[in-house]
Amino acid sequence: MLQYAHAYLTFAEMDLSDVVDSGITVTEISAVDQPIDAWPESTAAFVGCARRGPLNAPTRVANLGEFRRRFGGCGAGSNLGPAARQYFENGGRELYVVRVANNTCGARIHVPAGRRPLVLCAVEPGSTERIRAAVDYDGIDSIANSDRFNLTLQRIDPETGMIVDQEIFNRLSMIEGSDAFAADRLLASTIARVERPYPGRRPDPTVGVNSPYDPRWIGHASNGTDGVELSDYDLIGSREHDSGLFSLDAIAQFDILYLPPPGAYLDVGPAAVMAAEMYCRQRGAILVVDPCAAVDSAAGAIRSIRGLGYASPNIASYFPRVQVRGSGSESPQAAGGALAGLLCKLDRTCGPWHALDRCGLELNRKMQPGRPVDDAESQALLRAGINVIRAGRAGRARVHGSVTLGRGSELHRIFTSLPVRRLCLRVINSIDLATRWAVFEKPERALNDLIENQISGYLASLHDIGAFASNRFVVQCDAGLTKRQDRLEHGVAILLVFHPAGSAVPISFTLHQTVRGCRVSTTAFAPVAQHCA
Repeated sequence: MLQYAHAYLTFAEMDLSDVVDSGITVTEISAVDQPIDAWPESTAAFVGCARRGPLNAPTRVANLGEFRRRFGGCGAGSNLGPAARQYFENGGRELYVVRVANNTCGARIHVPAGRRPLVLCAVEPGSTERIRAAVDYDGIDSIANSDRFNLTLQRIDPETGMIVDQEIFNRLSMIEGSDAFAADRLLASTIARVERPYPGRRPDPTVGVNSPYDPRWIGHASNGTDGVELSDYDLIGSREHDSGLFSLDAIAQFDILYLPPPGAYLDVGPAAVMAAEMYCRQRGAILVVDPCAAVDSAAGAIRSIRGLGYASPNIASYFPRVQVRGSGSESPQAAGGALAGLLCKLDRTCGPWHALDRCGLELNRKMQPGRPVDDAESQALLRAGINVIRAGRAGRARVHGSVTLGRGSELHRIFTSLPVRRLCLRVINSIDLATRWAVFEKPERALNDLIENQISGYLASLHDIGAFASNRFVVQCDAGLTKRQDRLEHGVAILLVFHPAGSAVPISFTLHQTVRGCRVSTTAFAPVAQHCA
């Protein structure tokens, strides 16, 4: 007999009821009664500055080459570049990149159009953004359509000179109110926008003297700028404007969030860390936090974390920073991108319920601990919830310990274990995505049985691959059969009880699927389960 009694630890801290969507949201809903994938690919999201690329738009990249083509190199002017390099070199695969900026502007092109030129401004600001434009009248009757012109825009890789993107807009007009008005048509462009004041006529053709088919490209009248260093509020952004962290609302799911330091000797401020931690709670993700750049001892790292008040089971931190051979810098560098890559590699090869300190999960050979950590310091760091980077066999550095900063309360005590916390988040996220369809179905016993069978099969699959310490678990569903007056708020309630591998006790929580979204609440009294094999 397995007794589940009284108030076992739950995910009360993940209450999503205060999240209000003020606009129209398109939510991905899986098909009815589809099997839940027990081993999905883990994804990470990085938010920071880059040399070029779209602003406040999550962009998926699958390797470092894709990152370079879209966001520029890894040198000065980018903190995302070194973090992305670490991520892919340490086992990461899928990465969402969000570029944010502070006071940047885009390059401008002036296309001759009589007394007043047609001014085009780059959509993506930055000093390395290169765009060009060409105008022609090909296929246009110069008498009947004397206001029309064709515009070609191109984005050029500044390092190779190759064309990265091209857009062609045919039969545009500079007459405001026209269905072909250029300023309106270019709102769909990812390269440039038309700026005021508008020219009084169509722009002149930019073709060669000897051949009308030989385009003469017009380049920058002024280059873009990179702006100034990021502030916490640039990273946080605004939910109303879908900027900063909140631009990640556009993607269905991510597992790890990382904010690279805004400079070599700068740290992400506590305001941004706290906002990111709250966002991770809402999205069911782990936040990777770097140690402060000025910290050079284990005792200092512990004092720093406690002084900043970081105490969350959704935060994974480490000490020390690392030295990277060949980087050209003698100062220790942040390794949050590498830790995110290792976590994704762990998930792919072993599963998130395993610890990081495993053979095959060493850091890239170029990365070494910024300073040695002895056994006593290592134990003190782990007790404080800080993972330790130490030299390992064959000179390869490894992450020792798999802990979170979930300390200081009984509620979070079990979630000081990073594998336990990440497994529970994986279960919550997977069931949430797989059962959203249920709120649109008629409440009846068949719906209850369908949901319970779907989730029971998923939990059984997790047990088969070693995620649970026991094959006895509880799945109970209330799909409106209790006729509650608050059914819209209560939604489809799903009670879960299971025993994660590595946990001393079982865990229970209740997931509420409602038309407003998912909410995970405290389970005051878990049921008694007998022979729940």
